[in-house]
Amino acid sequence: MNPNEAFKAPAPLAMSDPADPLVAYDLSPLRLFLEADPVVQGVMVLLAVASVGCWALIIERGWRLSALRRDVRKFETSLGTASQPASLPQTGSIARAILDAGRHEAQFRDSGETAGEARHRCERAMKSALAVGLRPAEWGLPFLATIGSAAPFIGLFGTVWGIMNSFSAIAVANDTSLRVVAPGIAEALSATALGLVAAIPAVIAYNKLAVSLNRIAARFAAGIEELARQFTRRPDQAAQQWRAAE
Repeated sequence: MNPNEAFKAPAPLAMSDPADPLVAYDLSPLRLFLEADPVVQGVMVLLAVASVGCWALIIERGWRLSALRRDVRKFETSLGTASQPASLPQTGSIARAILDAGRHEAQFRDSGETAGEARHRCERAMKSALAVGLRPAEWGLPFLATIGSAAPFIGLFGTVWGIMNSFSAIAVANDTSLRVVAPGIAEALSATALGLVAAIPAVIAYNKLAVSLNRIAARFAAGIEELARQFTRRPDQAAQQWRAAE
């Protein structure tokens, strides 16, 4: 053995081969979807549709909440002059429905009925009108709640299915290198990511919309109590003014 060979410099590390499947593999979202298992693809499509539906519902509910806020402001403004139709909101609003319900009950006060009984009857009629008016605004909230709670688990199902396929690929190829495992793992995790993308906005929007609706309902309820006192304090005069205005 030549003694100089013992001091030979080590060979330089080989650079990664561009043709290596791990290096050349495309991890873009479109590629991950196209290369995924059909079950995982179905999960991704379902979550994408749910996410689009959530955003469409969030935008539409936000517009409706703005209209309800304007309506409750008009209702609060009209409390001091509830017997003057010129100060009332336009026909078709929740405020107008509440005021009409209170007016109707105030017109039919029995002579033997106490002021407290008449006020309770007016409040009940106006709160019923409020519940009917707010019912359309609550539409879509169960959908947001369902997506917010179920989407992460749907994405997790796609992830578990994709990882199972990755393990199957390892068994078939008898190779535990990243070039065999990484594509399937990436496809599986993308399903979880889509589940979170759909769930997070749905949960935030549901909480925001629910709190806003409760506050609007509370403002209407406070105004209903004041309006019932006004109608039952002078029921005859209020009824006459309403009939004259109509």
